[in-house]
Amino acid sequence: MANTETSLKEALASIEGATGAALVDYTSGMALGTIGGSNSFDLNVAAAGNTDVIRAKLRTMEHLGLKDEIEDILITLGTQYHLIRLLKKQNGLFLYLVLDSGRANLAMARHQLKKIEAELEV
Repeated sequence: MANTETSLKEALASIEGATGAALVDYTSGMALGTIGGSNSFDLNVAAAGNTDVIRAKLRTMEHLGLKDEIEDILITLGTQYHLIRLLKKQNGLFLYLVLDSGRANLAMARHQLKKIEAELEV
């Protein structure tokens, strides 16, 4: 089992093209831990904003009567991929990963993030 800091470091080190990662509480919008990012990309702001994405999708699923769970959400930008993975064993938390779309392999990133989630102990 790995703690938050170790898990986020592993995400940045082991996922090709990763430029930032965070563990976020989507009930409050607060990042519980971050790594990476830059002066022009504030992970705390992005984490808070992505809580709105999750809440909106959960509301939509409820309105549609879908009895399912979100595994992950992918947002593609011109130069970045944003991968949001809800934690199965910790309701209300998600892993957030920012990837350089020119260097990233999305399938491998999803696979590795799932592995990191399984080893994460909050």
